[in-house]
Amino acid sequence: MTEVVIVEAVRTSLGRRNGGLSTMHAIDLLGAVQRELFDRTGFDPAAVGQVVGGCVQQVGMQAMNVTRNAWLAAGLPVEVAATTVDSQCGSSQQAVSLASSLIASGTVDVAVACGVEVMSRVPMGATTKDPTFGKPINKNYWAQHEFTSQFEGAERIAQRWRLTRADCDELGKLSQDRAAAAWAEGRFATQLLPIEAPDWDDDGKPTGATHRVERDEGLRETTLEGLAALKPTGRPDGVHTAGTSSQISDGAGAVLLMRRDKAEALGLPARATIVDSCLVGSDPVLMLTGPIAATQKLLADNKLTIDDIDVTEINEAFASVVLCWQRELGADMTKVNPNGGAMALGHPLGGTGSILVTKALYELERTDAEHAVVTMCCGGGLGTGTLLRRG
Repeated sequence: MTEVVIVEAVRTSLGRRNGGLSTMHAIDLLGAVQRELFDRTGFDPAAVGQVVGGCVQQVGMQAMNVTRNAWLAAGLPVEVAATTVDSQCGSSQQAVSLASSLIASGTVDVAVACGVEVMSRVPMGATTKDPTFGKPINKNYWAQHEFTSQFEGAERIAQRWRLTRADCDELGKLSQDRAAAAWAEGRFATQLLPIEAPDWDDDGKPTGATHRVERDEGLRETTLEGLAALKPTGRPDGVHTAGTSSQISDGAGAVLLMRRDKAEALGLPARATIVDSCLVGSDPVLMLTGPIAATQKLLADNKLTIDDIDVTEINEAFASVVLCWQRELGADMTKVNPNGGAMALGHPLGGTGSILVTKALYELERTDAEHAVVTMCCGGGLGTGTLLRRG
């Protein structure tokens, strides 16, 4: 059986809304991490079989196959084909799965998986703003399922698992505390690509100058008292606030994958093996419970238990998503999002999956651990899953 390994992975810092990366064009941001894979490894980009990228709001500067446009704008070989996929928030994690499958099937020997979202300029819901083209949900959908928002789904999850405002606030503070500790200890330094972003004047036009973005911008000093004072976001009496929901962000990530024997022949490090991956469907009304089934499937299919997993990166879309997953899996929270998650660092939609894979890889190496799981909830009721083994 063909083993697929990660040779290199890199991410940008995560810019807050209207922050340091908000002046970047999406294809320039994604192209920067694509090119960095080859700058770091010395591998010839012309030898890549295919590039698979994730992006959710494929409109405006993120339209017309943003993955291919980024590759070309970065000056990378025109002969290398690229595809952009949409699995909602899990888009670039699904890109990792598809790129890995292309290699495992023998279709290509080398692939790049990546993703991007510049939410400051292409906000959530941008693809549905113009009613001229119709709405994505119609009466036939409603006849089968209630249509809820992710905010409502998160609140229903909290109700079902009897999660309180205090439970969510405690996790929100933990995420911030861990992210601050990670930065203080320099844990992210080697996985990050600093970006020179253009300066804009007051009219939103480039000045010709640039500023350097090399730190995640979502971190903020957080106390339980401060979190308790925030207003709920999903419902007037809801348990989630801005402090316990993922942050709107800008960012990109990229992963270089290849057959193990090819990496060995080239003298490139097989830093982690893609042991397994999955995309599962879940209740589209609760919407955000997919990580439970995805993790259970990965563990069952590979004869592992949650105790065998040394690192879990589960996207902190909302605090209740992580907490219900923990209750169902019985995970040790000291091994879950050990360097903070999306409540502290941010969640650039289509970029997050490849960013989480990058974070998991570097944490396995930092702690000399063996197994990692990456999992995300996705709009419409999906769950992504990737099982990594170091080396």
